Amino acid sequence: MTTLSPALSPSAARVQSILDAIGLGHRVLEHEASTRTSDEAAAAVGCTVAQIAKSLIFRAKESGTPVLVIASGANRVNEKAVGALIGEKIERADPDFVREKTGFAIGGVPPLGHAVPPLVLIDDDLMALGEIWAAAGTPNAVFRLTPDQLVSMTGGRVAAVKKD
Repeated sequence: MTTLSPALSPSAARVQSILDAIGLGHRVLEHEASTRTSDEAAAAVGCTVAQIAKSLIFRAKESGTPVLVIASGANRVNEKAVGALIGEKIERADPDFVREKTGFAIGGVPPLGHAVPPLVLIDDDLMALGEIWAAAGTPNAVFRLTPDQLVSMTGGRVAAVKKD
């Protein structure tokens, strides 16, 4: 079992405030060990890698719009499929773009509370799970939620985004 930090860091506390405003009782857990990768997060919280809802930021090539793909930790994202879904090719976002558009660093990007509201696509594989875990503002912070809550919180579109 991972030891939890006694007080939340500023970024994790910001996510907790957003969750408090939603009012469903979600709690940010900040671990001493990293939860930056899906494997690390699953080990820290005691769930399967598939239950990790990883937030990946892409940049729409023509418009520069941030695109948030929330994928199952077990899946890789099919970038061509995402481009087809949004009607524009995408590219991987660099760390500066991610921080500017989300307000968070890579490895801790939560599914909500971004500086610039992104287009949101949610991996349809997540919808078959009872509970999932998402990043909460730092590479060590996560929170538990249901797939339906994820859709409601983000206004995201559920779609087939995984690479075969």
